[in-house]
Amino acid sequence: MSMITAAQGRFVSTFVPRKRRGVELMLLVLALILGVGAYALVGIGTEGKVPTDIVGYGSGLVVLALVAHVAVRVKAPYADPVLLPCVVALNGLGLAMIRRIDIGRLAQDPQSHTYATQQLIWTAISVLGFVLTLVVVRDHRRLQAFTFTMGLAGVVLLLLPLVPLLGVNINGARIWISLGSLSFQPGEVAKICLAIFFAGYLVVKRDALALAGRRFAGIDLPRGRDLGPIVLMWLISLGILVFEDDLGSSLLFFGLFVVLLYVATERASWLVVGVVLFAAGAYFSYLAFAHVQTRVQGWLHPFSNPDLYYQIIQGQYGLAWGGILGRGWGQGSPQLTPFAWSDFIGDSLGEELGLTGLMAIIVIYGLIVERGLRTALICRDPFGKLLAVGLAMAMALQVFVVLGGVTNLIPLTGLTTPFLSYGGSSLLANWAMVALILRVSNHARQPMPDLSPPRADDDTQVIGRR
Repeated sequence: MSMITAAQGRFVSTFVPRKRRGVELMLLVLALILGVGAYALVGIGTEGKVPTDIVGYGSGLVVLALVAHVAVRVKAPYADPVLLPCVVALNGLGLAMIRRIDIGRLAQDPQSHTYATQQLIWTAISVLGFVLTLVVVRDHRRLQAFTFTMGLAGVVLLLLPLVPLLGVNINGARIWISLGSLSFQPGEVAKICLAIFFAGYLVVKRDALALAGRRFAGIDLPRGRDLGPIVLMWLISLGILVFEDDLGSSLLFFGLFVVLLYVATERASWLVVGVVLFAAGAYFSYLAFAHVQTRVQGWLHPFSNPDLYYQIIQGQYGLAWGGILGRGWGQGSPQLTPFAWSDFIGDSLGEELGLTGLMAIIVIYGLIVERGLRTALICRDPFGKLLAVGLAMAMALQVFVVLGGVTNLIPLTGLTTPFLSYGGSSLLANWAMVALILRVSNHARQPMPDLSPPRADDDTQVIGRR
């Protein structure tokens, strides 16, 4: 009987990865059809024919996707099969949209700088980083030993743009550092470091932070002595907002910490404290700092100063012109919006694909977040749970503040849209985030080994029944 059970266990352990490989490969094919098809439609819509480089471009995208697929199946065979195809689909759509904007800008000025080729190169580098992350991080639980190291690294990365001669101000925000001819956004890597730090710190401190203090309005508020961590994160977020003019990163990091604090302690009082601190910080910043007032004014009354808020106005016109179904690939004018290939790529996609296409893209992001949260639900170790939640919520918060800003739902922020916007640091960091989620997912979905010793009377009982 024990031999039969062991054989059944081996059959299940080999059958399940093969089934997941088939599902992921099928979804990957659909994602590649979406990305390469969008690139072909851009050529048809702008030049009336399929681009001449479609074979080389399509082959490159297929090779990168297959490399990532093989890496996942070899290094994380039990990982979620939906995550990688979603990322490939978004990356492909982003490349097609950047190519579309390049064509529009070249039509206006043949000397314009193009970005699609560089983005394809950054995609290749990001896939390499994705593979290396899976190879190096063989067990996500080992990252817990680097909790405070990651916290220190995250804070240092956030402060790097303030270093003289290193940090540069681009588009009104000092969130970049210059390395020769290259520019790098350290905050993109900092969100991974801080997600690891928050998860490791809250695993240790969650029991103390879960203790209730005074009860107010039916809510058990935390003890005063435990408010230190959230107040510290609040002050750091305000510092990012004040000294780096970066509203998006400030919202992202503080929101991430509050969400993980709530998940770790299961106390709604932390959400209440977080919302109160956020409201107080936002109101204080609006009263004290001119750049925050400018962002809020552009959100509420963009037509009050058409020259200052030209980017916002053009983005809104693009969305309005796209309507429900969009103008079609190559039929809009997204190049009229400044920085349409980076900050405002959401508006560019909304103009060409319409509200329907933009909602479909948001659904793909929703799938990535949902699979990350599903991984957290089935993960067996507390650190893995919080890490999966942190990485998934970092993605969700970033998408919300970026797309919310360009659609005028909230004040405009300076973050990039994951996998869609042009930018090497953003692409590299987000591919690494997905690799970490897949690593946690592989551990969570891997069947537990049967360590129970076989009973000596199993075979005799079977023979007796016969």
